[in-house]
Amino acid sequence: MPGMVAFGRRWGIASDDLVFPGSFELFVRVLWWIGTLSLYTLHKGKFDCSGGRVLHSYLVVLLILLAFIILSLCAIVYVSAQGTITNPGPRRSIPVLVYVRAMLYVPELIWAILGAIWVSDDSQGCRPAEVGAVIAAVVASWILLLSTGVGVLFVFDPLGTTHPGSQSQELLGVRDLESSQGSQLLSTARSVAVRVWESRLRLLCCCLPRDESHRAAFSSIAQLVSGFFSDTDLVPSDIAAGLALLHQEQDKMEQCRDPDEALSHSPSSPIAEDLQAELEKAAHCMQFAVAAYDCGTSNLICKTQSAEYDIVGGDNMGCHFSSVLHSTGLQYRDFIYVSFHNQIYEIPFFVALDHKREAVLVAIRGTLSLRDLLTDLSADCENLPVEGVSGTCYAHKGMSQAASYICKKLLNDGILNQAFTIAPEYKLVITGHSLGGGTASLLAILLRSSFPTLRCYAFSPPGGLMSKALADYSKEFVVSVVLGKDLVPRLSYPNMEDLKRRILKMVSNCNKPKYRILLQGCWYELFGGEPDDFPTEMDNRRKEELNQPLLGEESLLIRSSSSYQGLASEESPVHGSHLPLFLPGRILHITEDGPSRRSCFSQVRYRVQWSSETAFRSVLISPRMMADHMPDAVLLSLRSLTQDRPFNLCPSSLSNSHLNVI
Repeated sequence: MPGMVAFGRRWGIASDDLVFPGSFELFVRVLWWIGTLSLYTLHKGKFDCSGGRVLHSYLVVLLILLAFIILSLCAIVYVSAQGTITNPGPRRSIPVLVYVRAMLYVPELIWAILGAIWVSDDSQGCRPAEVGAVIAAVVASWILLLSTGVGVLFVFDPLGTTHPGSQSQELLGVRDLESSQGSQLLSTARSVAVRVWESRLRLLCCCLPRDESHRAAFSSIAQLVSGFFSDTDLVPSDIAAGLALLHQEQDKMEQCRDPDEALSHSPSSPIAEDLQAELEKAAHCMQFAVAAYDCGTSNLICKTQSAEYDIVGGDNMGCHFSSVLHSTGLQYRDFIYVSFHNQIYEIPFFVALDHKREAVLVAIRGTLSLRDLLTDLSADCENLPVEGVSGTCYAHKGMSQAASYICKKLLNDGILNQAFTIAPEYKLVITGHSLGGGTASLLAILLRSSFPTLRCYAFSPPGGLMSKALADYSKEFVVSVVLGKDLVPRLSYPNMEDLKRRILKMVSNCNKPKYRILLQGCWYELFGGEPDDFPTEMDNRRKEELNQPLLGEESLLIRSSSSYQGLASEESPVHGSHLPLFLPGRILHITEDGPSRRSCFSQVRYRVQWSSETAFRSVLISPRMMADHMPDAVLLSLRSLTQDRPFNLCPSSLSNSHLNVI
């Protein structure tokens, strides 16, 4: 539901979010009250030290104060647990209760100060238990006060209104989107949101230089994030509840779905290669994609040159090049060029001679640093014209620029020319995982005209990567490998908009209070069981409400988002920069055979089939949505398929199991 309005502004917490923090504080306060009452009862009439009379008064007032606080917390917890996410009517009194609770902080602060003064000045001669109890009370007061202050900072919404009267004006402006006043208010709100997100990014990335490329990236990411959240009025707990509901709903649908038929040939490509042959090639290339992570993130550059090889970085820079050699099975002389240089839009890669497959192999590293993350999040569309491709050509901005950077290095610095001079009969193969996989696919497109026989194996590439025209063009030479319910290949702006609307649908139609949804969702995620039988369809009245441009308690959807084009269209829209983007090439989808819930060391077998980009137009909620993206998990599944034997879900023998990358 909309954020709670109190003290003249909107907060990043709803009126039904006070159940858990209120219950925790209530538990602490009750224990504190019982302990204080026990001390007072045991020592009543025995406070015979010099400050005994003051201590007696202190404990009496503390008991009364704690009693009032406990009563206010009971009221807050009880009222906050009423209603549902979209029915806040039973919780109308929450702001008043919050004001009462806030007023009680003043005497508590005063009493904590007086307790500290008594301990330092008047506690001489008193029993150690009495002095220790007062010290514990003072410390507990300060801890709770500081915890409350930190909590207020966490739920503070910089975009919340600062004047009570301005909220109603904003509501009127947003409701009347056709009016010039409403448009001006929306434009102002968007500008403020962009500035706030830019400030957050600068604070998060304070260690990075403030050059032009970083400023442009911050601005682009801020516009993306602020635009995505601009048409909803949800707080984080609403999103968590919606994800819990959506996961159970997806599991119910999956239990009723018939298994897909595995195909031995790709249904969407003129190349009809054997599935097993492609798997073996992919498993071989995945070793190099994983090896690219072993170099670390050193930004220092040294050069070790010989007559034929150029290594940028090295063991003495903390890059552990010996680990790269071990992962790939190559020797030092097989590497033509290794770059550990890492800046925004400039990611590490290496070029090596793969004698086993007779290939000049380019392996690009995935996300392993904050700069890589900024490259990932620079998700605007950028034109990527390719000669001979009909249709609109555009791609993910960050990865397109990273591919252009590597392309210039390979061609302008003569790296590929040097490699093919040594091995002229070899073919060019490009590979990478995650960010590296997306960049590898775009690099393959850029180099295709110069190297017509090149092949690319992209592991877990992002879903929002390239336009439909480029995706179709890449089917001839790019193979994407996706494991299970991996989130990243399903990440695109349209998919996230679809996820947002599905969350809105679930939370709007669920008739259970949020605290029950979250408790049941946590139990389901940890221990499994049958999905809860939540309602899945809205009546016509609710559908009409969600389609109206309402704000606040009447609806969770402010306005219809027009920031992206429909998936069916391939043309650029007149407005907006978030165009439909797709996975590259032909897609090999690896899934686990058997039930989805197993223990960590269960024996797992995998199955693989050709898939299409339409199968990745929806984000799937699963406990393994990030675990399936890890490079060691992808490598394990490929080894399992090529060696035809099961593996443990949590292997300890893989040399790269320490990787924890995106």
